[in-house]
Amino acid sequence: MTQVNIYEQHLDQVAANYEALSPVTFLERAASIYPNKLAVVHHQVRRTWAETYTRCRRLASALVKRGIQVGDTVSIICPNLPEHFEAHFGIPMAGAVLNSINTRLDAPSVAFILKHAESKILITEREMNAVVSKALDMLEVKPLIIDIDDPSFQEGELLGSMTYEQLLQEGDPHFQWQAPSNEWNAISLNYTSGTTGDPKGVVYHHRGAYLNAVSNALSWNMPTGTVYLWTLPMFHCNGWCFPWTMAVIAGVNVCLRHVRAQKIVELIINEKVDHLCGAPIVLSMIGSAPDSVKAGITHPVKVMTAGAPPPAAVIQTMEEMNFDVTQVYGLTETYGPCVVSVWKDDWDGVSIEERARLKARQGVRAPMQEDLMVADPATLEPVEQDGQTIGEVFMRGNIVMKGYLKNPKTTDESFEGGWFHSGDLAVWHADGYIEIKDRSKDIIISGGENISSIEVEDVLYKHPAIQDVAVVAKQDEKWGEIPCAFIKLADGASLTEDEVIAYCRDNMARYKVPKKVIFVDLPRTSTGKVQKFVLRQWARDAN
Repeated sequence: MTQVNIYEQHLDQVAANYEALSPVTFLERAASIYPNKLAVVHHQVRRTWAETYTRCRRLASALVKRGIQVGDTVSIICPNLPEHFEAHFGIPMAGAVLNSINTRLDAPSVAFILKHAESKILITEREMNAVVSKALDMLEVKPLIIDIDDPSFQEGELLGSMTYEQLLQEGDPHFQWQAPSNEWNAISLNYTSGTTGDPKGVVYHHRGAYLNAVSNALSWNMPTGTVYLWTLPMFHCNGWCFPWTMAVIAGVNVCLRHVRAQKIVELIINEKVDHLCGAPIVLSMIGSAPDSVKAGITHPVKVMTAGAPPPAAVIQTMEEMNFDVTQVYGLTETYGPCVVSVWKDDWDGVSIEERARLKARQGVRAPMQEDLMVADPATLEPVEQDGQTIGEVFMRGNIVMKGYLKNPKTTDESFEGGWFHSGDLAVWHADGYIEIKDRSKDIIISGGENISSIEVEDVLYKHPAIQDVAVVAKQDEKWGEIPCAFIKLADGASLTEDEVIAYCRDNMARYKVPKKVIFVDLPRTSTGKVQKFVLRQWARDAN
């Protein structure tokens, strides 16, 4: 006789005890509890949470009136403006899928995304419209174009038949939206950088976006009323899910069109910004700003950084400025941060150099990430936690993507063995913290020895004359590959190739020393990642 589970008897999932998770609900809560609290700042625009909620309801209503249905794609290409923030709520409130497009892409890439995503509507902005116009010419089926007309930036032409504000006027401010009945429904579509071919469309679901938004707040100890500066692009993993996080904590979103050191410092001072995110290059920009510019920052600022492992020297510079740096790690496929370099109380007494070294490690799994390991990519056997054995980073859980749009083969390959395969190489330390050593394709194999480009870069960053650096493999007849360093010097600094090589010989194993040094501005993506595929070509072409 089968044993009856007493906990399954008339204890069903009903409307009173179950609601599908969706981060859109955070907005309604913020508006109902803190209606008059400041939500968004952009030049003269200062809107409350109640005003923001009304605008998002208008947007959702207008989209529905325009024929947008559940599962349709609505794209936006726009800097970090209030309208981009609103799109993270208004579009999914209409049941649609938000596709936020990288503002640095060329016209063919934008056209590819619009076609692949089957976008019904494109919300664009003056600054983007030169590229958008070319992209639209490449499409047989064009989306409806809606223009954001930002009064603070009037360069460029309007492309559409109506503006964003005119679209909102079509919408009902009391629109009765509903969260999806299935939390597995897609909420957003983000495209990878596509450096080795067409970009892949990464699909997020409402559940994952909800959980990572909360995970951000927990892992960073963000209080209600946090003042957050948008130095991180909203198009990048939906701003690491921070638009939804800011609604959870009813914080203040300080918008920023261009990431420039002086404007960042100005907003930190004037708006009392206490949290910001950005790639290590953003930290370097702030640290390199003139002392006279930085002098007005008198309050602590928390910085979350990722995109590339930040050099310990950069972290140390920020710490000396009273900026508390938290290293995170993740991928587009993991909603942004899924690994956090959690600080432990028993490290409080260490030197600032040791603090920087500890903080440069990527860390442990974020609160809402189920599991993380460094393992052999062939066997999925975890590597020794000795801080030396290199393996691939694997993760699984609720903040791993739904999959790649229209790409079942790559989706299955990336989930093989029940884990998401990151393609990143790392070591696992005895305390459970992982430390990224390279992308699998970025390891330099010289004379049979594996060289981590990140280790070489970390040493070079410590040189006071060096502002920016990246190291790639260069083909060599004798060694197979040799390290080739690309360096941008600090303003007014002077350094020769021989001096760089001599410095490296004094600070690292001889086989790791770059054999070639090239002084140049590094090509970077809009999210701060060095375009190493470009550097590899430059290295091939260099004598």
